[in-house]
Amino acid sequence: MTSDLLDVDLPRHEAERLLMVATKRPRAGLYAADPTAEQLNRYRSLVARRLKAEPLQYLEGSIPFGPVEVRVDERALIPRPETEYLWDQAVAALGDAGPGTRIVDLCTGSGALALALKARFPAAQVLGADLSEEALALAAENGEFNDLEVEWCKGDLFDALPERLKGRVDLIVTNPPYVSAGEYTTLAAEIRLYEPKQALVAGEQGDEVLERIAEEVYWWLGTGGWLFCEIGESQAERARELFGGWLFCEVRGDLAGRPRVLVGRKGARCC
Repeated sequence: MTSDLLDVDLPRHEAERLLMVATKRPRAGLYAADPTAEQLNRYRSLVARRLKAEPLQYLEGSIPFGPVEVRVDERALIPRPETEYLWDQAVAALGDAGPGTRIVDLCTGSGALALALKARFPAAQVLGADLSEEALALAAENGEFNDLEVEWCKGDLFDALPERLKGRVDLIVTNPPYVSAGEYTTLAAEIRLYEPKQALVAGEQGDEVLERIAEEVYWWLGTGGWLFCEIGESQAERARELFGGWLFCEVRGDLAGRPRVLVGRKGARCC
């Protein structure tokens, strides 16, 4: 019966994952016994929602991100492999972090970057900032879910941060809005219909939020402090132009080789 259930208008791996959600069984256990009537109804409902383009990650409810598991829903963007790669790069750059280390995640969304950094550097002070109350509520839930203490701050970019941190932050990570209004219309339906637009679209050009970050980031970093910022793959030249006047910086490729990570450092060579 299980094989028949997977014969739907979805890739088989997606159908299996939805059946795992409905039955609460691992993949290997899907074929051990037929689902109950209740599980079958739940599975069919999930398939119907997925066929309407609802993101698979929202249907599953959570995703792994580095050393943490974060719940995801329509309140925040789904953390993607490019952002996890940014986390890897930031961890490698920082190396170690004691009690005096200060880490900030701007545009924190689900809190994935902030929580993964807190898990990796438990002695550090970690703050996650966002303009969206809904996103911060989700981030706080994820903090409780992972039993990690992060300070959540509401506000527009650096306005959210305590003034006492100015000139003293050791690491800033951010996955800000960087999609232009025109690009947004070309995104997949599952993104446009379900993920929050304000977390994606920066403005008509797409670099408006990057420009605002570049104007202030120097004054918040301490000497030797790092910035890791996700950018669009067509924005490398513009990002170097915006941040290069303030920081030693470079743009690195992601796992697919696309220029997606701006790395900057205050008062020291970045690589």
